[in-house]
Amino acid sequence: MKERIAELVKSFDLKPHPEGGWYAETYRSNQTIEKGERNLLTSIYFLITSENVSRFHRIKSDELWFFHEGSALTVHTLDENGHTPHKLGLNIENREQPFLLVKANTIFGSSIDVENGYALVSCAVAPGFDF
Repeated sequence: MKERIAELVKSFDLKPHPEGGWYAETYRSNQTIEKGERNLLTSIYFLITSENVSRFHRIKSDELWFFHEGSALTVHTLDENGHTPHKLGLNIENREQPFLLVKANTIFGSSIDVENGYALVSCAVAPGFDF
C-alpha cells in the first residue's frame, strides 16, 4: 500500500495540500468570470490516506468529486441539516458512489473508511478555486 501511495505521489508530482493529503492541479480554465478575477473551472488530483485525512474546510464554489482508485472514503458535510456522511467509491452494493457534488459554502472534510488505506480522486471546482 505504501509503495502505491509513493508511486502516485511521484507519478502525478503531488504536493502536500493545506487541508491534508496531496494534490496536483490538472486544469485551470483560461476563461474567467467576475471581472476576470476567477477562472471558470479548476481541477486537481487529490490523494488522501488513513493517516492523512482532509480536514474540515469550506470553499465558495461547487466542488465535484470523482473516485479513481483505492479504498472507499467518506466525505463528511456539515450544513443546516447537520452532519451527512457520503460514501465515495466503486462498490455500489455497499452504497458507495463514484461521483459527489459538494455545494458551495458547505463545510466538508474527508476520511478513508479502512485502516492503512488510500484514495485517489479528482476534484473539479466551478467557479475555479484559488487559495
